[in-house]
Amino acid sequence: MVYGWLKWAQSLVYTPYCLLCGRRSRSHRELCGACTRNLTWNRYFCGVCAAPLPPESGTRCCGQCLKSPPPWDLALSPLLYAWPLDQLLQRFKFSGDLATGRLLGELLADYLAAGQIMKPDLLLPVPLHNARLRKRGFNQALELARPVARRLRLPIAENLCVRSKHTAVQSELDAVERRRNLHAAFEVTRSLAGVHIAILDDVLTTGATASALTLALRQAGAASVQVWCLARAARLP
Repeated sequence: MVYGWLKWAQSLVYTPYCLLCGRRSRSHRELCGACTRNLTWNRYFCGVCAAPLPPESGTRCCGQCLKSPPPWDLALSPLLYAWPLDQLLQRFKFSGDLATGRLLGELLADYLAAGQIMKPDLLLPVPLHNARLRKRGFNQALELARPVARRLRLPIAENLCVRSKHTAVQSELDAVERRRNLHAAFEVTRSLAGVHIAILDDVLTTGATASALTLALRQAGAASVQVWCLARAARLP
C-alpha cells in the first residue's frame, strides 16, 4: 500500500513518458498502456522451468522436465523474450540504460507480488565475473533485483556467491556449449544450511546458468532454490 501511494505521489510531480514509443504514459510507469499490451506475457508455462506451453496442453510440466528435471525447485518468468521486450533488455544491458532496467525490475516485482509465491530468505542476483563487470559497469541481474527486493522486502545476497571462472558469452553458444562453459563457474562464500534462496536473472534460455548456480548453492546446503527471471526464451536445440 505504501509503495502504491509513493508511486502515485511521484506521478504528481513527474510526468512519465514511455521508454518504447515516447508518448506520455497515463500510468505511474515509463511504459504506456499500448506498449504494455504489446508485451508477450508468459501465461501458460511449465511449472518447473517456466517454458511456454500450448494453452490446450492440459499439463503443468513440459516433456523435458519430466524426462530430465533441472536442479532447482521451480522457475517463474512473467514474459516471453520477444518484441518489444527484447529491445528494452538490449537497451538496458548493452547501452547502460538503468532507467529501463528499473522499469523491467518493477514489471517483475509486480508479477511476483501478485502471485502466491513461496517467499525465500535471500534474493541472489546471478553474479558477473569481475572482468565482465568492469567492462559493462554494472550487473544487470542486480539492477533488476533492486525493485523486487524493495517490493517483497527481501535481502539481496550480493556477496553470497562469486563467478570465479571468466566464461565465454552465453548468447554466442549452443545448449551443449553453454553447459560446458559454466562448469564449476560459481563459488559460494559461506554455508547455506537450511536457507531458501531465489536466483534472479534477466533471461532464462537453456537454464545452463541457473543450473550451474543452483548446484553450487545445493552443495553449500541450500534448502530450496527458485529461479526468478524477467523473460523466458525459446529453448535452443
